[in-house]
Amino acid sequence: MTAAAPAGAPRHTVDAFHRGRFWLVQPADAGHRAGMDAMTLAAAIPTDFAGLVADFGAGAGAAGLAVVSRCEGARATLVERSPEMATFAEASLAHPANQHLSDRVTVLRADVTLTGRARSAAGLPDKQFGFVIMNPPFNAGEDRATPDALRREAHVMEDGLFEAWVRSAAAVVKPRGGIAIIARPESLAVILDALAGRFGNTEIVPVHPRADQAAIRIVVRGLLGARGKLALRPPLVLHDASTKGLLPLADAIANGTATLFGD
Repeated sequence: MTAAAPAGAPRHTVDAFHRGRFWLVQPADAGHRAGMDAMTLAAAIPTDFAGLVADFGAGAGAAGLAVVSRCEGARATLVERSPEMATFAEASLAHPANQHLSDRVTVLRADVTLTGRARSAAGLPDKQFGFVIMNPPFNAGEDRATPDALRREAHVMEDGLFEAWVRSAAAVVKPRGGIAIIARPESLAVILDALAGRFGNTEIVPVHPRADQAAIRIVVRGLLGARGKLALRPPLVLHDASTKGLLPLADAIANGTATLFGD
């Protein structure tokens, strides 16, 4: 449904996720609109996870809210540097249909690329979180030119982005805490470089639109300080070749009733 925005704010919609178990207030015409990427990223968290998750670059809060919607013991901090998108995240928490989750979720207006004392002063102290999830802007500047500044900030990658975000994740997670990243396949090498020496037991799930098509996303998960070998997991295939609908596992992930890594 479409709702009237406050004076001077972009138009927005109020959209149901997890079959109505939570709702998202997000921009209608500008900025980033959440969908399958956010639900897939949230599904990287084990169902029995009980602790605090940081959703880096949370936007309107879709991935973090999806985690607490599925994981009863989880709490989430939605970390967003854009004032406009942080306002949408706050509006999502204030939505009456989310009151059953709002006491387990907070919004933090902060830049995840800050380091040291500046990062701690912004509300991201060391060793605070059990898991960090992130859906960074992963398009090269030439891939998605747009006149909309809010959408460009959400989509277009800055130089050194993965290194900066993973470095911060390694600082703020607890020992053996986890990280999960969703990105394009072409970012795999730079992601693995950023994880090296920080996170191990790395697992990768490629996400394919159909079984006969190349992957369009990867989800990479690892544990701080672990030394296990890299593992390539079975792919997630979204659609059957003969239909536009989601396949059963993809549908379950989209609606918060299954996990991406089977845990």
